[in-house]
Amino acid sequence: MSVYTQILYQIVFSTSTETKHYSKQTGNYFSVMSGVYWNKKKCTLYQINGVEDHIHIATHIHPSVALADLVKDIKVASSIWIKEKRIFPDFSSWQEGYGAFTYSIKEKDSLMYYIKNQKEHHKKISYKEEYIKLLNEHGINFDERYLL
Repeated sequence: MSVYTQILYQIVFSTSTETKHYSKQTGNYFSVMSGVYWNKKKCTLYQINGVEDHIHIATHIHPSVALADLVKDIKVASSIWIKEKRIFPDFSSWQEGYGAFTYSIKEKDSLMYYIKNQKEHHKKISYKEEYIKLLNEHGINFDERYLL
């Protein structure tokens, strides 16, 4: 029998420091993160976007791919590219952890809209406030000392 899944993830992670890294190169940066890699992993990327200090990704992950491995590979590949291209001079690395939240496929359009509009959203709320809100909305217990 074949394996059928429909698990919509929102993956969120930030830079390892609170340093802002916005650049006109951000579009190219997202292209690298969303390029051939997703096809190699057989994952479906629905939306990727971010602001100066963090990234949001909406994706369906193939059942053969471990979430932790996918996030690690995205961070490693994008870190190498960022450093090689020197597009964010103050970038040192991504934070060690990440958030991964599941959604019903019925929520895909609203999740994609939310991610697409990160720049507007963050005129009103900080990354830390947003992240805490996501953790609370998904019923995740956390220790605030380890958020950033």
